[in-house]
Amino acid sequence: VFHHRAQKQDLPGDPQETQSIGLLTDDYAANNLVVLAREEAGAERIFQNNGVPLLLDLLETGKVEMVLAAIRTFAGMCTGHKARVRGREDREVHYSIMAVDNEDIALATCDLFQCINDSLTGGDRRFYGKEEALVLDASKDLKSILMALLEMVASKKVSGHGRDQALNLLTRNVPRKDKKDPDHSKSLFTIDHGLKKILKVCGQIPDLPDQLPMTENTQLIASVLLDKLWDDLRCDPERDNYREVCKFDPNDMDRNIHAINALSGLLQGPFEVGNQLVGRQGIMEMMVALCGSEREVDQMVAVEALIHSSTKMSRASFIITNGVSLLKDIYKKTKNDKIKIRALVGLCKLGSAGGDDYSMRQFAEGSTEKLAKQCRKWLCNSAMDTRTRKWAIEGLAYLTQDADVKDDFVEDDPAMKAMFDLAKSKDKTILYAVACTLVNCTNSYEKKDIMPELVQLAKFSKQHVPEQHPKDKKDFIQKRVKRMLKGGVISALTVMVKADNVLLTDQTKEMLARVFLALADDPKDRGTICAHGGGKALIPLALEGSAIGKVRAAHALAKIAAVSNPEIAFPGERIYEVVRPLVSLLHPERDGVQNYEALLSLTNLAGLNDKLRVKILKEKALPEIEQYMFEDHDHIRQAATECMCNLVTCKEVQDRYLEDGNDRLKLLVLMCVEDNEKLQRAAAGGLAMLTAAQKKLCTKMTLVTLQWMEILQRLILHDQPQIQHRGLVIVYNMLNSDDNELAKKLMESEILEILTVIGKAMDNPKRQIVIDVARTCLVKAMDLGLIKPFTTP
Repeated sequence: VFHHRAQKQDLPGDPQETQSIGLLTDDYAANNLVVLAREEAGAERIFQNNGVPLLLDLLETGKVEMVLAAIRTFAGMCTGHKARVRGREDREVHYSIMAVDNEDIALATCDLFQCINDSLTGGDRRFYGKEEALVLDASKDLKSILMALLEMVASKKVSGHGRDQALNLLTRNVPRKDKKDPDHSKSLFTIDHGLKKILKVCGQIPDLPDQLPMTENTQLIASVLLDKLWDDLRCDPERDNYREVCKFDPNDMDRNIHAINALSGLLQGPFEVGNQLVGRQGIMEMMVALCGSEREVDQMVAVEALIHSSTKMSRASFIITNGVSLLKDIYKKTKNDKIKIRALVGLCKLGSAGGDDYSMRQFAEGSTEKLAKQCRKWLCNSAMDTRTRKWAIEGLAYLTQDADVKDDFVEDDPAMKAMFDLAKSKDKTILYAVACTLVNCTNSYEKKDIMPELVQLAKFSKQHVPEQHPKDKKDFIQKRVKRMLKGGVISALTVMVKADNVLLTDQTKEMLARVFLALADDPKDRGTICAHGGGKALIPLALEGSAIGKVRAAHALAKIAAVSNPEIAFPGERIYEVVRPLVSLLHPERDGVQNYEALLSLTNLAGLNDKLRVKILKEKALPEIEQYMFEDHDHIRQAATECMCNLVTCKEVQDRYLEDGNDRLKLLVLMCVEDNEKLQRAAAGGLAMLTAAQKKLCTKMTLVTLQWMEILQRLILHDQPQIQHRGLVIVYNMLNSDDNELAKKLMESEILEILTVIGKAMDNPKRQIVIDVARTCLVKAMDLGLIKPFTTP
């Protein structure tokens, strides 16, 4: 592959044409290297044949495509191979490459370092065969990488994209993924050697000169890292040390404008730390005082800090008392749009301090609607930059707790479309605010049911009782959902879910899952969700994130898979990824609706092919499905039995019915005479397939219950053709079971008379399948010599 360069000079034709062909050949060769490096044999071949120096030459070309190809080739070589990773002298080159101002190159280099980290730590669990190298101690390499990333965080030589990826790598790899792991030394090391550098990033003010290069996402990514480091601490002394590093002197006003901005970062990350700092004497007063500063940058930073610090009701009350008039004054007088919109968001947040409690409105009637109208106006102003317009969504995220604002917003098509367009932009700091707004508009937040008796008791004791807004009732919610679906909410959600960024936090994922579940409530809307890629987007939400978020996403998947064609809703191999989330809903701790819809969707999947049935069994769903066949609730019993009916074609399931010492077969036989016709049909269908697949079960069926003959007669006399057909198939299977005594017993009973009556009936398209099976049974009995054909004298 490397010889393509040398061949350029031998190419015929015009010199300019030759040059362009040569460049194409270079690109082709470089891309071939990427493909080769993904296979162990190719990676080793490149490594052994002086590949590293040649790849470093490609990095020096400065051509984006060549640099990307070289980085991706390095990533392939480093994947799962510690020996090729350790002690690499070219790692410094990779740091400098990640620092360049190119998003694609920074992201590719980030992936390279993730491959290196996974190889050194054993985080990559895939098997790479006998060529995989084992190296015992990788701590020195890991420490050097960690130190280099911390240096990049606060370096002015690093671009905004490079800084983002350095912070991303720290967020993914420093805090423990499993809190049961006792080793959190990387977090302690990062706090000791890098916490001030991360705080420095949070404290940067882009409007001031001589600041670090940053993207719109940088400061919020730093806040997420601060939060994860705080959560990774295990004891009070470690937390005290963290707080000590974060402290600053409120008396030094000039220096502390950066500290106030860093405080905003803490309030968006480890809120407990930021809230404690806000509570220190003079901090809140200083923020209110800065709002009145003549410098616009002071006002902007102070208003942001006020917005983030008023999350708790006590803080909001303080600011309502001391700062609302000041915020109104700033909003009316300032000519700077950036400050104006932040002041508006501050007023929005304070106006929503009562949440969705209709009786706890902070402002006069109609004030929140006026604020929301102004937010929608800013949001629709495409002439403004994204960083400013996103604050309008922040305002709506607070105000849409009011049902009047929700209704007005979903009726405003341009505003809704503008929010969806912003949700698809590169600015990922907007994800949380959009998710909050959507949760509010769909009323999909967690809300406990309150017993009427407790409400009466609270009123009697003169305690405050939250009131529901009239527009938060079910019919209003459904209208809003329909409007949002029509406005393109699904396409926006799918783009948000795809965001490969630490800003897509577990909390944001959970809110997106709640929105999907609310949108999928009406079966008529589920086709629309599938058509716009909603089924595909739900799978990662159901596999990763918070426990509640995964359950909500799995439930939304169950709703879709229960009524849609799974092959269309989840095309290709993706359909197999749906099984695990659905099986998780069978857990006894899940509620009845989740159990029921999971069983319906698994029934739908099990009816498609053997590979899916095997996948369901591998996920250990069979014991849970059998358990729900004993459930008291008729609908759950029916769904479980239908699912089992589709699974009995698997040999593993048949073997369970053949085992001695259990009542599985007896239960199925007795279900054939249940009053619920759908349950009857499912049980009879399962029994028909089992007796066809395993002849021994025909004999066993007569032993599990004395009423088997009566049950069989009731099935073949049933007025529903589908149930009657299943009963006749069971009779045929018993005749065909090689058990002559059983076949003789059947033909000596009233079953022969019933078969004769059905078989002699006139052809009828509505019942033809029943008539044909009865005739087949009679033919089989004649073949066995148990009956003779009727002959006229």
